[in-house]
Amino acid sequence: MVSRRRFLEIGGLSLSTFGFVKNAFSLSNSTPESEPKNMVGDVVPLTPEDFERRLEKAKRIMAEEQIDGLFLTGSTDLQYFTNVQWGRSERTFGALINRKGAPIWVCPAFELDRAQEHLPKSHEVRTWREHESPYAVIGGIMKDLGGNRVALGPTVRSFTAYGIRKDAPQLEQVDGAVVTENCRVIKTDKEVGYIELASKITKQVHKEVFSRLSDGMSAEDIMTIARDSHKEKGVVGYGNPKIGPNSAFPHGSSVERKLADGNIVLVSGGCTVEGFNCDVDRTTVFGKPTDKHRKVFDVVKKAQTEAIKTVRPGIACEDVDAVARKVMEDAGFGAQYEYFKHRIGHGVGMDGHEYTYLVKGNKTKLQPGMVFSCEPAIYIDGEFGLRIEDDFVVTEDGARLLGGMFATAIDQPLGE
Repeated sequence: MVSRRRFLEIGGLSLSTFGFVKNAFSLSNSTPESEPKNMVGDVVPLTPEDFERRLEKAKRIMAEEQIDGLFLTGSTDLQYFTNVQWGRSERTFGALINRKGAPIWVCPAFELDRAQEHLPKSHEVRTWREHESPYAVIGGIMKDLGGNRVALGPTVRSFTAYGIRKDAPQLEQVDGAVVTENCRVIKTDKEVGYIELASKITKQVHKEVFSRLSDGMSAEDIMTIARDSHKEKGVVGYGNPKIGPNSAFPHGSSVERKLADGNIVLVSGGCTVEGFNCDVDRTTVFGKPTDKHRKVFDVVKKAQTEAIKTVRPGIACEDVDAVARKVMEDAGFGAQYEYFKHRIGHGVGMDGHEYTYLVKGNKTKLQPGMVFSCEPAIYIDGEFGLRIEDDFVVTEDGARLLGGMFATAIDQPLGE
């Protein structure tokens, strides 16, 4: 039996809990017309203090792992810790996060003026000219810091690792994922708030998309509605539709189809609020659902419900996947990946898919503040696929689905 508190956690909570919106609105199943046009106008952005807290956590982990420096190049990781976005090229640019002070930057000399437009004035920048080695510069910084154990972020490219081995052979290289992943996997209340608002916006977009479906529409037509609706609400977002038999492909098909009566329409969507993404999918029928549509929906919905009930701190990621998969199997939809062809979920944050994953074999323990997608699905080759996807946050004693507007039936995909 589910307690009242547990029910409230599963069912949704006001965005105002997170304190990141000045005038937060409720998560009721209201119509798109009742929402403000720009839904992000009152969002409070990240502050320098937020980035300082991230760096302090990184330094604590580095101390525990006996890491002297963490080198990050242009990536989400670099943006997460420093609020600096920088494209990747063959010319090494990045930050060496260290336990002794502020990040120290490595920069091509001819890019220095541009870089200083983005870097904090107090941060040291060391440059290298075209004929010089940036890897020797990294070695010099590590020498000055008094350490030789350097971690490379998981997105640092192999030629950088090779260059350091060649030009700074005194350094011991280790995997920096132990720092980046263990920082990013636990979201603050503010970060969860961004993801929840993004989820709410995309669900409003899905609702508008479904209300405007018409005979003969192409996937491109539907995508345009979703893109424009997101833009109207103040964000960059997408809606990726799969029509009819194309929905039996988890990521769609290249076969072009026009919408016709009785077609399943599966729309994958998402948007970004302050750099944080959501991942939300809904499935409906254009026209009248069949008994088979309704049966498959009920099984998929039950799989999602049982998976969410399973979530609590301390259980393994793989356990959530196993529960949903058993619901599918008990309902006659095959074993293993026969009809449910992918994992139940993935981490959600600054990257749409990020560490860690709810999948068989992943024994990572759930912790409060982790955010995942929960996306059970059944795909019947040559007929249709049906997927329900919501994001959720792990709480102190369970889970809470984000964004409201939960699917209740195949013809009520947003809880109408």
